[in-house]
Amino acid sequence: MAALAFKLNEHLYLRDPQSTPLGQRIISKGVEMIDRLGFEQFTFKKLAEEVDSTEASIYRYFENKQRLLQYLVAWYWSWIDYRLDLFTMGHTDPVEKLRACLRVLAEEKRFDPSFEFVNEEALHRIVVGELDKTYLTKSVDEDNKEGVFGGFKLVCRRLSDLLREINPQIEYPRALVSTLLLASKQQLFFAQHLPSLTEIQDDGNPHDGLYRFFEQTVFRIVQPAKS
Repeated sequence: MAALAFKLNEHLYLRDPQSTPLGQRIISKGVEMIDRLGFEQFTFKKLAEEVDSTEASIYRYFENKQRLLQYLVAWYWSWIDYRLDLFTMGHTDPVEKLRACLRVLAEEKRFDPSFEFVNEEALHRIVVGELDKTYLTKSVDEDNKEGVFGGFKLVCRRLSDLLREINPQIEYPRALVSTLLLASKQQLFFAQHLPSLTEIQDDGNPHDGLYRFFEQTVFRIVQPAKS
């Protein structure tokens, strides 16, 4: 069993996969397969073969593969929130706390041994490539009412509150933060696949460029230069 676990919205699953060895294998292999195959080619039938179980057993945890993807993305944002806690606890200055948060968002994601059944590096690639599929759906309003996007909203609220702490007069903190969180995935995707859409280069370490982009964008709005 993993040393730590997140309490995710109960509408995301039928049975909490973190609570059983089979559930953890479903998550582990699900991340591995979606990363390798892509969401469109991924099926519960293929997943059942990988976990040496049956499709029926997987359906006891998730009603469909869309819910599994939403679960994985929600887990990812809970993990990001956990890392924001870790990397800001030593800061009292809100400006330095914001810089620490931006580094967490921009940094290369690596395996976190605190959660042995999740490959966060692969999960990050899934979020970069598949995030839009979790909310650009006909069921988005119903999913929202059920709290499916709570992890993303939690991170957004944490950062927008921090922006207000730095500048109580800021007009659009939530709009800025939600745009920033989406940009943290889109700009990496563009650098890798559509490089003419970004100045961030996929040169082996695009994360430094991504951090500089975040820093320049955010602080020009939060702390505008005095005329």
